[in-house]
Amino acid sequence: MKSFLRTLAVSALIVAAQAQSAVITVDRIVAVVNRSAITRLELDERVASIRKNLARQGIQAPAADILESEALQRMITERVMLEQAGNLGIRVDDSQLELALSRIAQQNRLSLPELRKQLETDGINWRRFSDDIRQEIILSQLREREIENKITVTDAEVDEFLHFSGDKPQVEYRIAQIFVGLPENASPEQIQAKRGRILAARQELGEGKEFGAVAATYSNSADAANGGVIGWRPSGALAPAFAELLDKLKPGEITDIVRSGTGLHIFKLLEKRTQSGQMVVRQTHARHILVRTNEVVSETDASNKLIQLADRLNRGAQFEELARLYSDDTSANKGGDLGWLSPGETVPEFEQALDKLNPGDISPPTKSPFGLHLIQVLERRDQDVTQENRRAKARLDLRQRKAEEQYDDWVRQLRDKAYVSIRLKDE
Repeated sequence: MKSFLRTLAVSALIVAAQAQSAVITVDRIVAVVNRSAITRLELDERVASIRKNLARQGIQAPAADILESEALQRMITERVMLEQAGNLGIRVDDSQLELALSRIAQQNRLSLPELRKQLETDGINWRRFSDDIRQEIILSQLREREIENKITVTDAEVDEFLHFSGDKPQVEYRIAQIFVGLPENASPEQIQAKRGRILAARQELGEGKEFGAVAATYSNSADAANGGVIGWRPSGALAPAFAELLDKLKPGEITDIVRSGTGLHIFKLLEKRTQSGQMVVRQTHARHILVRTNEVVSETDASNKLIQLADRLNRGAQFEELARLYSDDTSANKGGDLGWLSPGETVPEFEQALDKLNPGDISPPTKSPFGLHLIQVLERRDQDVTQENRRAKARLDLRQRKAEEQYDDWVRQLRDKAYVSIRLKDE
């Protein structure tokens, strides 16, 4: 019996040693990025994810070594950016993550448990999915902090943009791209090598190969995993030279190779649409009294207070006087007057209550993320906001153009400064 137990113990140790050896063999380091490492297991998971994504779109995946190499390069860039986010103290705690996951579930008309079950049915690991969402939020916050919050668009820039665009209708393009990035201060040899890469892509396109498959093989951009599809872009958000090229294309056509400050591009026009010219909206002139809820003032307390104020209004009290005395909003000094409101300018809960009122009506206590409100509609009108809308959209488009240009350059510089050691060839 003792001999049997010893034999069993030795066998268990051998199996454990073999299992440990297998883990070490499979999950080895394939790249070192500053102070972190990317393992074979992580790379294999990313490659499998890209393959599934391309397959869902009917796009042929590139050769295994090319797909693996490009996936690793994107993971390296992500690690550099995540480390930068950590250095800046950008974190996403579990409550923020759960809120984001709940929103994703709502967008798909599912509960959170139903979303998890659906993903697992599709073979997607829930923990990995959650980690990816956390990472996306961190990278989004990093971009917002380092790029978007520092961008300004002056009135003079908007005036110039509108002057050159004249009364031409606003055009939007749905596009895909093949992008080959250039290092900062690239040498002639580096430029030649990168140009050779995009020329090879252009040749395959000329031979009739599908754009998405060529993008997946040659493009350095993150959208390569999506067949190069960028999505809809307003003409004003694109570099003028790019917009000019796309304007000459018909859907399905491809540009020649074009160069930007960050690299070389080939664009494909997928769709094109023109926005309508005149915009007339129904505006509402309204005022309100806001009682904010907090640790001291409960929702019940706020509701009771507003019911009392509504009773005073019914007995002849002046709305503007009560707003000055009791409203917790900055509009209190104007008697609660919010001016003329267009659709989308207030939170959905407030707008829904507003739409149910006729001029002169006062709402019951209405809950929003800011607290509880009494709302009164004063009047309504149909207003032509074409010029205001064009100006606002021009500012938004210019801001988007600046953000994308600066972001690409910032990412390139961050990557160039990082210590990167790729160990794929050591396998």
